[in-house]
Amino acid sequence: MDHHCCGKKTKRSADEKKRIINRLNRINGQINGISKMVENDAYCNDVLIQLSAVKNSVKSLSAYILENHLYTCVARDLENGDLDSMDELISLFKRFNQ
Repeated sequence: MDHHCCGKKTKRSADEKKRIINRLNRINGQINGISKMVENDAYCNDVLIQLSAVKNSVKSLSAYILENHLYTCVARDLENGDLDSMDELISLFKRFNQ
């Protein structure tokens, strides 16, 4: 049984899933690289630069998913008169701006 935060799901095309998963795999590779840097006693500055790169990658992917969410899920809900999406959006923006 699937457990989601809000009981909703997003149907994504195979191409869309592949694009997101590829980006997640790249981020995972970056994280693994940082772990190896720490194991090999890499200089703090170098580790911090790589951590910043991961942060930017996650931010970029989040923005990509948010944009798709606006054009698909939110647009659909608003067309159907479901204003709960607006509350979700406000919550998301608050979370992203912390």
